[in-house]
Amino acid sequence: MDKKSLSERDICTKFITPALEASGWDRDTQFLEEVNLTSGRVVVRGNKAKRDEKTIRRADYVLYYKPGIPIAVVEAKDNKHSVRDGIQQGLAYAEMLDVPFAFSSNGDGFLWHDKTASGGLIECEIALDEFPSPDVLWQRYLDWKGITAAAEAVFSQDYYTTGKLPRYYQLNAVNRAVEAIAKGQDRVLLVMATGTGKTFTAFQIIWRLWKARAAKRILFLADRNILVDQTKTNDFKPFAGAMTKIEKRQVDKSYEIYLSLYQAVTGNEEEQNIYKQFSPDFFDLIVIDECHRGSAAEDSAWRQILDYFSSAVHLGLTATPKETEEISNITYFGDPVYTYSLKQGIEDGFLAPYKVIRVDMDKDLGWRPTQGKVDSKGQVVEDRIYNASDMNKTLVLTQRDEAVAKRITEFLKATDRMSKTIVFCEDIDHAARMRQALINANADLASQNPKYVMQITGDNEEGKLELDNFINPRKAYPVIACTSRLMTTGVDAKTCKLVVLDRTINSMTEFKQIIGRGTRIDEDYGKLWFTILDFKRATELFADEAFDGEPVVIYEPQSADPVVPPGDADSTAGDQSGTTTAGPGEGGMNEDPPGGGRIKYVIDDVPVYVVNERVQYYGNDGKLITESLKDFTRIQINKRFTSLDNFLQTWNDADKKVAIIAELEEQGIFFDELAKETGKDVDPFDLICHIAFGQKPLTRRERANQVKKRDYFTKYGGTARKVLELLLDKYADEGIGNIEQMEVLRVAPLDQFGSPVEIIQAFGGKPQYQAALRELERSLYQ
Repeated sequence: MDKKSLSERDICTKFITPALEASGWDRDTQFLEEVNLTSGRVVVRGNKAKRDEKTIRRADYVLYYKPGIPIAVVEAKDNKHSVRDGIQQGLAYAEMLDVPFAFSSNGDGFLWHDKTASGGLIECEIALDEFPSPDVLWQRYLDWKGITAAAEAVFSQDYYTTGKLPRYYQLNAVNRAVEAIAKGQDRVLLVMATGTGKTFTAFQIIWRLWKARAAKRILFLADRNILVDQTKTNDFKPFAGAMTKIEKRQVDKSYEIYLSLYQAVTGNEEEQNIYKQFSPDFFDLIVIDECHRGSAAEDSAWRQILDYFSSAVHLGLTATPKETEEISNITYFGDPVYTYSLKQGIEDGFLAPYKVIRVDMDKDLGWRPTQGKVDSKGQVVEDRIYNASDMNKTLVLTQRDEAVAKRITEFLKATDRMSKTIVFCEDIDHAARMRQALINANADLASQNPKYVMQITGDNEEGKLELDNFINPRKAYPVIACTSRLMTTGVDAKTCKLVVLDRTINSMTEFKQIIGRGTRIDEDYGKLWFTILDFKRATELFADEAFDGEPVVIYEPQSADPVVPPGDADSTAGDQSGTTTAGPGEGGMNEDPPGGGRIKYVIDDVPVYVVNERVQYYGNDGKLITESLKDFTRIQINKRFTSLDNFLQTWNDADKKVAIIAELEEQGIFFDELAKETGKDVDPFDLICHIAFGQKPLTRRERANQVKKRDYFTKYGGTARKVLELLLDKYADEGIGNIEQMEVLRVAPLDQFGSPVEIIQAFGGKPQYQAALRELERSLYQ
């Protein structure tokens, strides 16, 4: 057998897999081949998105001590490579999977990189028959992790298996949390971006601890009824008869898994706190979902529960750890045992990238009433300058609502009017007005179905009943949801393609939660990316270093210091019932109680206009790109080619023009979208010359006709000439990429001349055919 002639896959099948099995690794339960660790980053330009397949990270082998507990990676190469050539790639995958062992192999042996080695060789070559057994690597793994025999019994507990392994970061989060708890850590924090499966991760942690009897009774706390119900119905369903939801202030102590709104287990002074019906040591584990919403505040309702059950392990889950001078999740829970950020989720292709459209309204930039101006209620409007921060708080310009609704409608008409859309408003009153403005702006669709636009706020029962339909991809209606704070967290709207910000947002925590409403991907329904339509410049928070950085403790209170001053908004969120709660600002109408509240002026006769609009893209470096599609294209091309002459030389020297096109597409240039903007069948060559170097573009048909006028084909006769004429027509219809493929010779009308081999023989052989094709291309781009 000539090993050098074998493919990489052959090397795996004939040498690596047998070596693993001979060392005791079970093929069914202990290793997987060609494991996709990431999905491939979604690249967005214009109104088109596609996955960059070159960013998919795929491990040749992942070795598991048992399903869900990876301990090693093996990277394979064909035998033309050395045994060492795959090790750096393997180490990158090992780091992703949080494992200490990486191997590379070309079929001759293995190079073993061992992070657990202390004082010995970190890397060494071993023969095929010297691959370490599962027990050997497992013991080294436990020593490396510092997991004792007692902790091993918990850490090695099986996952709940459904036939599909969790994503790599979910495995890391589950294993890190279980490891910390098995070692005795009683305050644990996981930070995972919205849309990355925090509840599923929590389920696996609870399942393993519960099955290991390390946590016999568990309390799962959330702050929204929909979160609790979704959890019970979906991810936590395997707990079945062992699980109950605490509601109607009733306690049944015969269950082991309890789900609850924190409002359902706390009460005011007139009511006994229901959680005190449990003994302080009743629960072994308390999981706090969205723990940024107040559990770390000493005077919050959640904190009362945590203090009462202080002997239990407390596991906090959040996408946005709150770290300010007043309140800190890290101060309470400790540093996160694992963090998976929004930026990493987008880079891996598990979260949707976004385009930002910032729209400035003229009155938001500053408006001053004329002297004696009265509003619709007859109130004299205070004489001062009002700006964006006043809009819909102290000043309501009803024509502004109409202008915003018009712009939202224009966007939907230009894309897809049935795209799920969430409009975030200042308060309930604003949400109600925006619903009406959008109904009027979309009278045709609203008349067909009045649920086209719905107000979904904490006080609106009809709207709340439609929330499940809004987030269900199979339900067409509602399409547009006008809300304030009810849908800020916990609403799993996977198909949401448009997030509208018409609310002043000063909190990074709230901003990241709102952005998270659009970051979920649903490829079955064509949701790969989303748009943020920003009327309040809220997306300027993208520039804040805290947007996607590691959480940092700013305030470290001593034992006698308060974590948060009295009156923090988080301590008063929601009502005290077991129903869905409204967040701050959703408890009722916007006016404050009589006697001490602010005045809100409502004015109907002041026109409002859009004065500025710009589009930004989420770039390859994780930063927003402010240029238009053409500006972005020009900048990328000028980075690659210093001049028109440099581009022309590179283009003409290339054996295949599609290679240059592919290279530029990898940089985020979408030639199809650019061609649409020109309105003509323009070749990528002409698009580059036009956009980057100011040349007049020609259509493909115009270029083909120029070649025909030059009598280019006269030197060829018979079949060869007819083939070139047809290739020229193919170019005019389909572009350069098509005629550079040998497969074009197999399809009509070229197949009338025989097989590809017979056609090539008409030119005298393959070199002569390729030379004729290159000459045709030179003539096209002359």
